[in-house]
Amino acid sequence: MKPAAGQITVPDRVRQSVLARQGEAGARWLAALPDRVARRLAHWDLTLDRIADPGGRLSVVCYVRRSDNSPAVLKAGLVTPETAQEHAALTGWAGRGAVLLLDADPAEGFLLLERLHGDIPLRSLAEAKAMLEATGLLQRLWTGPAAGHAFPTVAEHVAVRTDWLRRHRAAAEQLDARPLVDAALAAAEELLASADEAFLLHGDFHHGNVLAADRAPWLAIDPQPLVGERAFDLAWLAQDRKETLIAGPSPEGAVRRRLHQLADALEVDGERLRGWTLFRSTAAGLAALAGGDRGGAELYLEFAGRL
Repeated sequence: MKPAAGQITVPDRVRQSVLARQGEAGARWLAALPDRVARRLAHWDLTLDRIADPGGRLSVVCYVRRSDNSPAVLKAGLVTPETAQEHAALTGWAGRGAVLLLDADPAEGFLLLERLHGDIPLRSLAEAKAMLEATGLLQRLWTGPAAGHAFPTVAEHVAVRTDWLRRHRAAAEQLDARPLVDAALAAAEELLASADEAFLLHGDFHHGNVLAADRAPWLAIDPQPLVGERAFDLAWLAQDRKETLIAGPSPEGAVRRRLHQLADALEVDGERLRGWTLFRSTAAGLAALAGGDRGGAELYLEFAGRL
């Protein structure tokens, strides 16, 4: 039995995240979403099992069954510059290291995906084992983009982020982090000037975006694809579980070991990895502060300071 329009409930985390990011436009998107999902279920002949809660931050994740009763996931996401090419990345990977795309209407923000084990993220493993699995997946995902691709580049993405950081750098003074922001901006400028790689990158690769699967032990989800150097992608993994690194007796040493191990495992230049990790962690910290998450901001910026 298919759900009637309006019977789909948007999880609180999705609602709060969309409103924080999009404001009034987000409110309109949320209001229309239940009816849009119901129509999409009917259009693709899907039966709803349940809504994942809390689900994503900018998407409602629906566990569904196809007409042949095979399990799948309908992802109804807010289309943003970061997510607009998710379908293209998944198409290019064709299930190699990432969730398999079964159908898509990217303009409307709908993706039909193979069903993974959403309650078993890579984060459920011990850190050392999780990092080993994560680096193996990245090696599979880092491929050359197809000719004529529409993926944004790392340089384009960083230009937007650096412009935002410059306009908001005064906010860093709340946490005595103005020198850190300046160092991150200088690092990004230097790294972009000497970049010479053009790989297809996941863009948001961390332990929470890798799930257990049936056809492979682990598969990546939720890419925000970019084209550029691998060190930029690896930098986001480098800050994963940062709270455990900075809580130990020698946080600087723990951070250095983490970067060395990742750079060595994936044959990435260690100094470029350090620079991009500094930039991405600092930018995330200032964004968290701007969003009212002071605790998260302090964690990101303390980790960045250990670099």
